[in-house]
Amino acid sequence: MMELVKRHIHMNRRRGSVTSQMTLDDDFNVPDTMDDVEQLILDSGEIQIESAKNQGEKVAVKGKLNFRILYRTPSGQVMTLAGGIPFEENVNMPGLSESDYVQAGWELDDLNVGIINSRKLNVKALVTLKIQAETIYDAEAAVDVKFDGNVETLKRTSTVAALGVRRKDTFRVKEVLTLSGNKPDIDTLLWQDIKLRGVNTKPLDGKVHIDGELMVFAIYAGEDGQMPIQCMEESIPFSGDVELDESVEEMIPFITVRLVHKDMEVNPDSDGEMREISVDVVMELDMRLYEEEEVELLSDLYALDREILPDTGEACFDQIAARNLLKNKIQEKVSLPVGQRILQICHSDGDVKIDEIQIGDGELSIDGVLEVRLLYLTADDASPVGASTEMLPFHMTAEVPSISPNSAYQVEPGIEQISAVMLGGDTVEIKGVITADILVLRQVCEQVILDVKEQPVNVEALKQMPGIVGYLVQPGDSLWKIARTFHTSVEDIMAANNLPDSAIHPGDKLILVKAVRERE
Repeated sequence: MMELVKRHIHMNRRRGSVTSQMTLDDDFNVPDTMDDVEQLILDSGEIQIESAKNQGEKVAVKGKLNFRILYRTPSGQVMTLAGGIPFEENVNMPGLSESDYVQAGWELDDLNVGIINSRKLNVKALVTLKIQAETIYDAEAAVDVKFDGNVETLKRTSTVAALGVRRKDTFRVKEVLTLSGNKPDIDTLLWQDIKLRGVNTKPLDGKVHIDGELMVFAIYAGEDGQMPIQCMEESIPFSGDVELDESVEEMIPFITVRLVHKDMEVNPDSDGEMREISVDVVMELDMRLYEEEEVELLSDLYALDREILPDTGEACFDQIAARNLLKNKIQEKVSLPVGQRILQICHSDGDVKIDEIQIGDGELSIDGVLEVRLLYLTADDASPVGASTEMLPFHMTAEVPSISPNSAYQVEPGIEQISAVMLGGDTVEIKGVITADILVLRQVCEQVILDVKEQPVNVEALKQMPGIVGYLVQPGDSLWKIARTFHTSVEDIMAANNLPDSAIHPGDKLILVKAVRERE
């Protein structure tokens, strides 16, 4: 009785990706507790994805556009209005299976806030949803054979990148910031923003380590009319571990980290003064951990006491072609809108937007823009805070000699640092370092044995074969190939010819003795 020993290797394959644009449009009344709107100063928005459910050949995405508006009142005060527009969107994705793993991302292409009247605003946004689907499957291949009797086996070794872990988890940071002594107490928090910078992750045994910085920014109105508009910017370093039993230090990670919750709250300090800001942040870690393994595959087999008929087929495995972190420095001088005397740049942040990824000759090229937003204080009492958005193009290239059009790749953009400095007049110099975390998987397909059938040895054909023969080694020969053809074994050939190992060369002379075994 003969039975193949098979190995199941977990693979992660991108099923496909689709994009869908939607327009969100709603009117909002100014709450009774707030003053009339005289002039809009700033606005910002971001999408919060609450769920993305796989429903066959479509994905049901539920979420909300959260927006914040800074405006000036008729009396010259500055106030903030915040709100949200919920949405539910069904995105068609042909070929999607219910067992596929679905991810939903977004880009806010345009946000427009208009004044209908002093008590009502219109908020309109153009949003692109980006849906990616992955399927996790087992590549199956025979690695050995269980048998009774005399069976000769040939094996080969192949390197594969198996998916060891596919998991999502969260990491929370809570911190209290205290205003510096030269800052007035906080009367009203007008504007807030929290960004991730310089995030690093690495697998350890039984856990995943994460560290980086939270860049916390706020605009607030000071008490007692002292310098009414104030900026506060702080960096919160964080470090910790996410428990993950399957994690092993040697695994190769591709982990994306995103903020899914961020909150800032003003609290009194021990003296009862409003000088403390509580920061509460939750990050989502989308984790893929790969294991590079040397897998011994069964290439061929035959027996000396029976006929073995192997059934072969193709199995495809992933191999890691590249795992890189690209960095690209950006340095540009830009001119801010004229007409206002700028006192200081109080904040700069940015988002990396990838426009195009192309596979070229031995490389992966990435084109996109760094969208930089600058907030500044002005000498204009009617508009004390201003904003400008600058688009800085970039190009990055990763050398991947073995890349091909059917290679699967994952690219996660990020920002390591960004700064903006006034050079005089309305000119600002922007410096930044953007990153691209890259994983390229090359698919390798090989002939493997799927099944075997047995039948009795062909006695008549065996009798017609000579019992002993002299053989001249030909180009492309191997001892395995010769032994299989002349009904003997590699071990018997080496013994009969006093060979120290299995290496042979064209022109070598061998004595081959037919081996006849009885089936046990």
